[in-house]
Amino acid sequence: MKFPHRLDLPLFRRRDLGVAALALGTAATLGPDVSAAQGVVERLGESLKGELKDLKDDVRAEVAKLLAMEVYVYGFPLVITDLTRQVETATPTAGEYAAPIDQFARMRGYVPWDWKNVVRVSFNSLWSFAFLDLQEPKVVSFPDGKGIPTAFRLLNFWTDVVGTGGSRTPDRNAGDYLVVGPGWNGAVPPNIKEVIRCSTRYGVFIVEMAAAGPQEFPKIHPLQDQLKITPLSAWGKPYTPPAEVPVDPNADPTTTPYDQVRLMPGELYFRYLAMLLKDNPPYPADTSRLEWLRKLGIEPGKELDPSKLDPAVRKGINAAPAEVWMKFATGPFTMNAPNGWINMLTIGRFGADYQTRAYVAYMGLGAGLAEDIIYPTAFVDADGNALDAAHNYVVHFDKAFMALPGNGVWSLSAYRENFYVYNSLQRYGLPPGNPKYNADGSLDLYVQAKSPGRDKEANWLPLPPSGMFNLTIRIYNPTREALDPACKFPPIRKV
Repeated sequence: MKFPHRLDLPLFRRRDLGVAALALGTAATLGPDVSAAQGVVERLGESLKGELKDLKDDVRAEVAKLLAMEVYVYGFPLVITDLTRQVETATPTAGEYAAPIDQFARMRGYVPWDWKNVVRVSFNSLWSFAFLDLQEPKVVSFPDGKGIPTAFRLLNFWTDVVGTGGSRTPDRNAGDYLVVGPGWNGAVPPNIKEVIRCSTRYGVFIVEMAAAGPQEFPKIHPLQDQLKITPLSAWGKPYTPPAEVPVDPNADPTTTPYDQVRLMPGELYFRYLAMLLKDNPPYPADTSRLEWLRKLGIEPGKELDPSKLDPAVRKGINAAPAEVWMKFATGPFTMNAPNGWINMLTIGRFGADYQTRAYVAYMGLGAGLAEDIIYPTAFVDADGNALDAAHNYVVHFDKAFMALPGNGVWSLSAYRENFYVYNSLQRYGLPPGNPKYNADGSLDLYVQAKSPGRDKEANWLPLPPSGMFNLTIRIYNPTREALDPACKFPPIRKV
């Protein structure tokens, strides 16, 4: 399937295909004009009946790198989500930005621009989140928003959304939800709103409560305080979570999860992934990826000793991460992007689309289902040129656009890579309550590094002082029109 439902990252260069084809004696099958990489590793897997050790050293290293790139992408969501769990639960007490396992962190204001433990957190909402250890089921209590748009989602550690609720779905709004882990088949207590099944040992429960401005924070704080997590064994009894919890001494809260995985050599990455696969079962459709891991000497659930790997295979494994991260950074520039916007509509329901799953974990970990929110994102302008803070841009939203969010909540934000950059206005998103609208109900937003003038500053989205940037529109409760793959979002025009 092509854009807009999935992300096609060309993982392999033409040179890679040639080496791989020669290694397997399939050059004639692939042909000299074979285009970028689609399905090549599947053909490698079919053709590689023997072991990597049967190949020559230089070819073995190259084929190992190709396989390692694919399984790096496969495991990326699981690895970065678990590192986020480690960092975000490395605290003895619950606070705004971290909390022990099975307790909520509750942000009392908009996320600080320099908080980077999770990428691309929006400025539409006050956020609360909790990592759940589902060795014992948990009951999560969610409040009535009393007119405030609210939403929750539960993600497994493969980043699939396995449960949602909130003001959009009255039948799955306020109530007590039983969240259970793999294989649980116990008795459900009375008055449970719904059982949410998570296929991994851990899950992450994310809550958004929309706030058009700081004036709404006092109404939201009491709602956040009503979020509760109760172990099933304590349900129906008085329960208070521990006031202080021992911190995992192996966690590194001084380094963001994003940087931890980015800096991991391939052999350490795959050692980590191998152990994670024990508590986080792969899907039945993942058999080919597990077989490729085994061909590289990596066994799910078993400690990997890099010193025992074949030297050529070890070389290929360690060469893979840099290649994949380069593709993460450059892939969006090669995609079909009407008016500059990429809109992925299968987020949270990835199936075997490992590339889109990995890319979303890289640029928007924790993203929700399209029924709840969509994230059109642009790396290029309407003419296909890379967005550059050296230029000034205008984005014109006509009146029809204003009907796309079903609850009226939307925003536009600018990023360098996947993070905000400080600006003197401390403005990192323009929600609908702040700008000045035109007489016809349309809206012009000025996207540039320097002020467009005092009369236009209400509509100014500041950019970093220099360099490339990208934009994300968030549209909550999107209408059917917004979910149409043919929907075109406003062009980004260079002034």
